[in-house]
Amino acid sequence: MTRVTRRTRPMLGNVPRGPQSAAQRSASAAPSDSSADRFPMTQILTRHNARSSPVMAQAKIHAKMNEAACSKFSRTMSMADRSGQLLESLDQLEMRVEALRESAASMEAERESILELIQSIQHGQELRNVSAGEREELTLTANRLMGRTLSVEVSVGTIRNGQQEDALRKATSVIDEIVKKLLDDMESGRQQLLAVHAACVTEAPPVPIDQKFQAIVISCALEDQKKIKRRLETLLRNVENAEKNIKIMDHQKLEEPKTNGGQ
Repeated sequence: MTRVTRRTRPMLGNVPRGPQSAAQRSASAAPSDSSADRFPMTQILTRHNARSSPVMAQAKIHAKMNEAACSKFSRTMSMADRSGQLLESLDQLEMRVEALRESAASMEAERESILELIQSIQHGQELRNVSAGEREELTLTANRLMGRTLSVEVSVGTIRNGQQEDALRKATSVIDEIVKKLLDDMESGRQQLLAVHAACVTEAPPVPIDQKFQAIVISCALEDQKKIKRRLETLLRNVENAEKNIKIMDHQKLEEPKTNGGQ
């Protein structure tokens, strides 16, 4: 028989090794460390992130707060700009409204002036000094102009409080009483007109001032004060024209006997 001899492979652990250095022996004797020891950079980054995480969170919070504050500030400025633009538009509209009211008041005053002139022609002495045919034609023309003027309606309302309403009623009542008195006693009524008109002017008039009427007028609205003054001025002109017409008519009556006597 053939005899088989079996070779046995020696184990690595049993293989004798050569002499080792002291460094190698100390390294092999040291126990094995974790994976963080094998990767020192990873360990440093992990510890840094752990320390900086609260700081980053605080930074994000501050950034959000600053962003909100800036957004609120910008929104406030935008609202202020819009408010300024609207206020400027309203200021311009207020000037246009005042100009409109002044124009309407001027038209109202012009209408009253035209009516006064037409009436002075209708009741003036000059119309009596023309022939009957011409007088009729002039009267028709004056009546036509009167109708056309009355067809124009201009009204400027005045905003008043209770005290101003009461003052306007009292002032109107005083003037109406003077107008009634003019029909009975023109000279006495004229003196009263001058006294109440003096209460409406700023410069010192040469006639006595009706202090009671002045207190009433001061309590009226500014626009009503202007209208009261205009009405009084119109009445004074009418009284003056009436006095001239009366003098002319009286002068004509005085000249007629002389003319007849001279014949």
